[in-house]
This record gives sequence, C-alpha cells and structure tokens, in this order.
Amino acid sequence: MAAKKILMITGDYTEDYETMVPFQALLMAGHTVHAACPGKKAGEQVRTAIHDFEGDQTYSEKPGHNFTLNAEFDSLRAEDYDALVIPGGRAPEYLRLNPKVIAAVQHFFAADKPVAAICHGAQVLAAAGVLKGRTCSAYPACAPEVKAAGGEYAEIPVDKARVDGKLVTAPAWPAHPDWLAKFLQVLGTTITP
Repeated sequence: MAAKKILMITGDYTEDYETMVPFQALLMAGHTVHAACPGKKAGEQVRTAIHDFEGDQTYSEKPGHNFTLNAEFDSLRAEDYDALVIPGGRAPEYLRLNPKVIAAVQHFFAADKPVAAICHGAQVLAAAGVLKGRTCSAYPACAPEVKAAGGEYAEIPVDKARVDGKLVTAPAWPAHPDWLAKFLQVLGTTITP
C-alpha cells in the first residue's frame, strides 16, 4: 500500500469524534494526515464539540476535547495532497465562507482525488459547488443544502456511508466504521487481519 498524504480541514467547534477518530485512524493505517484550520498555525488548537443523539428533535451539544493542529492552512497547497477529509460539527458553517477553503475543495474534485466528508461537512461541499450530479449523505438537516447545490441527498441509516466515485460521505459519527472502511478502500488502502 502506498501511504497517502491527506489534508483535514477543520476549525473551532468541529465535532470531536468526527475530527479525532478519522485523524487517528488514518495515521494508524500508515497515512500522513495534516490537520489544518484557516487562521491558525501548527501546534495551536481548535475547540471541539460533542454532538450526541439523545432522543431530542436534533443533536445535543457538549464541550469536547481541544484538538491540536499539525499543519498551517494558510501556507499549504491543496495540490500537495492526495485526499481530503472534512469533519462535521459547527465549523463547516463558517469554513465555507473562506475562499481558500472553497478553492482547496474544488481542487480535490477537479483532480478527481478522494474526498471524505461527514455530517455537516456537506455544507462545505455545497458551498464549493462540487455536488452537482453527485449523491451525498450528510446530517439530515443539511439535505436542503445538498439538494440546492444540485446533489442527490442519500437518506441512509446513521451508521452507514455512501460512496459516489471518489466521494465518501456519511450522516454522523456512528457511521465511522463504515465511512472509514469505505474511504480506505477509495484510497487503495488494504488492511489484513
């Protein structure tokens, strides 16, 4: 397996599990992962939030861990990366306002590189205009954005993921086993017991 260089775009109040788990799992599988946030440097932290499903009409939110970045977004080049990961949480609602984030996302799609987005990460994809004609899962509250961007919203169980070409998406963190397994397949990563 050839190790990949993966960019993770994140920010304050990113969802804790959707940031920490893929970051650690992709490192464990032998890949290089650069976690970066616009306006912050390597070694700085983003705050995370834990979104949980406790029977309310929407998720609850609790403080999560601080997550230490290991790359500086403002000086990186998307062209230097093989794949992209966009966690959910509240960060996507403002990350999608950053022109460099949008340009980076557009690069990965134009170059047909693997992209994994989960939960509210679809907000960044919709803002980047890369969903037209694609099927995309996301947190159900993001379905109108997926559809408005010309995508087909995949209404799937919360613990499942959807693959459309090199795009791997899922509704929320309960899908991690399926989402990460499918993303590893798209990356060409083989894990044998």
